[in-house]
This record gives sequence, structure tokens and C-alpha cells, in this order.
Amino acid sequence: MKIIQRIPKLLWVLAVSVYACSKGNSGTTVNNEPPSNLIVKAVVNTDNSGNVAFTATATNAVTFDFDYGNGVFATVPSGSVTYKYPSSGTYTINVIAKSSGGKTISQSVTLTVTVTLALIFSDEFETTGTPDASKWGYDIGIGPGNDGWGNNELQYYTSSSTNASVSNGTLKITAVKESYSGRAYTSARLLSQNKFSFKYGKVEVRAKLPAGVGTWPAIWMLGNNISSVSWPACGEIDIMEHKGSELNKIHGTFHYPGRSGGNADGNTVTIANASTEFHIYSAEWSASSIKLFVDGQLIHTLNNSSSLPFNQNFFIILNLAMGGNFGGTVDAAFSSATMEIDYVRVYQ
Repeated sequence: MKIIQRIPKLLWVLAVSVYACSKGNSGTTVNNEPPSNLIVKAVVNTDNSGNVAFTATATNAVTFDFDYGNGVFATVPSGSVTYKYPSSGTYTINVIAKSSGGKTISQSVTLTVTVTLALIFSDEFETTGTPDASKWGYDIGIGPGNDGWGNNELQYYTSSSTNASVSNGTLKITAVKESYSGRAYTSARLLSQNKFSFKYGKVEVRAKLPAGVGTWPAIWMLGNNISSVSWPACGEIDIMEHKGSELNKIHGTFHYPGRSGGNADGNTVTIANASTEFHIYSAEWSASSIKLFVDGQLIHTLNNSSSLPFNQNFFIILNLAMGGNFGGTVDAAFSSATMEIDYVRVYQ
């Protein structure tokens, strides 16, 4: 009787085990077969917007990894995605199809994209008087830490028309030797913060630089999040800096964590007539790179990536500093000097 009683119990345990295993595997079966028949289609929009519609299909694939050929990557489970290229070029796109078991197959396609940039911000400085208040504000004083804006600069920034004015089609930022609030010089620092900022695109500024020894003009940008993360975590893009003591030597520089201050990431080029003629200082900025130019001549390239702070909105700054860590000793005979700006234009 004992043996007869045990048999049904044993059968019952086996039945439960089989049912449990069957239920546990339901819907979670791993497909160990690699993907096959991968097809990648790309349709470039004919409106020169940079938009490309991608469709990837494959047997046994559950997701697709796209390398857009410009340093940007994306995982697309459906295989269908539209990506907007920020600039013209010929790109090789690599697509990897993955099975649920992690096996892969890949295919590459090469295409040419033409992007026509649209003007999204400009100031041509055609209206005589003070700078356009809808586009520019002012930094005032000697810096939040009363330390010459962190660089031991010697000027006091004002919003006076003596230091910033528009006439004859140009913005004039003028540094003046005068005693003001404990400083020996005044000047101006204009910025588009809280009025205009942007992420990726092309910036062009046509300017004529001051020549006085000790002058330090700059055309540059800071990340919008500077108030929350501080500098250099916000990132800094110096499109142009110039020392009056080193005429015609143009600096293009990037500041970010690990590469800031005296360890910044930059380079220089020498041009002719920086202080007597207008030149175009520009930056071409995308998710994969930032390139700095003067008159189309490359100054420096930064390989951008998601680990750097250059993938957020930035605002523009125009200023003329005196002395400091970069500007150096000011000529004792200095009386005044002006940076003239013909226009500021931003394209996307």
C-alpha cells in the first residue's frame, strides 16, 4: 500500500515541475540564431534640411544600433528612424542588427547629405545708439568674486555708451583709461544670456581688433547651465582671443573639466592686419566636432562627444578686457582702444 500511495505523489511532483518549467520558458525563449538578411535603406530629404530617413530590417533581429558616421550613435528597436545631419558631407553609416541572444550582423551604406543653413540670429548693428536690448545684456563690475572675472583683469565693465555703442554700421566696444570704482580702466562685456542661446550650428562674427598693448578682446560662448554647474563644467568656446602685445596672433580655445585655464585645449594662427582690417571669426559646431576658423582658415578642432559639456545650449559673449592673466601688462601710454564688430550671425 505504501508503494502504491507514493506513485501518484511522484507523478504529481513531476507534472508540477514540467508545468513550471514550461510556464517559466513561455515568451522568454532566447533565439540563438544570428540575424540574417539585413537590409538598410536610406532616403535623403531633397529639401537640403539634412534629414535622412533610415529603415533597417533583418530576420531574427530585435533591435538595431546605428552609427551615423559622424560620431553620433543610436539604438533603434524598430529599425526605423529619421536623423538630421547638422552639416553637409559624405557619411558612412554602419547598422548592427542584434538577436535576442546577442548575436549580430552588420551592414554599411554611404551617402552624401547637403545641408543649407538657415539664419536663426543676427545683429547687423545698423541702428545708431545703444546695443539692441532685445539681443544683448551686460556684465557689470569686476566679477562675482571681485577678482577681475577670475583672471585678475583690470577694467570695470559698465553699460555706458562710452564703452558700448553702435554707429556707422558697427558695434564699438571701447576700453578707456579712467578711474572708476577703484579701477584704472572701463570697458564693456555684452552677452546674449537669457535672450538668445543655441545648440549646434555655425557662428560668424566680422570684427576688427584693438592694437593697444594690454588689450584682450574676445568673442566667445558659455554653456547656459553655468549658474548651476559653474565653470569649467559648463564648457567654454573661445572663438577668438587676441593679445595686444602679440599683434595678429589669433587664439582659438576650448575650456572644459580637465582642460581649462592654463591647460586649455586650443591653438593659434597668425594673420595680417588684425587691428586695421575686418576679419571673419567663426565656429562650426556639431555633436561630433567643433571647428574654429579665421577667414576660413582652421585654427583648432575639438572632437566632441557625449562626455564633454558641448552638447547643450550656449550663449554669446563679446568683450574687451584689460591686462589680467592673459592680456598681460598694459602699456603706460594707453588711453583707449576699440573692438569694432560689423555683425554677429548664427546659422543652423
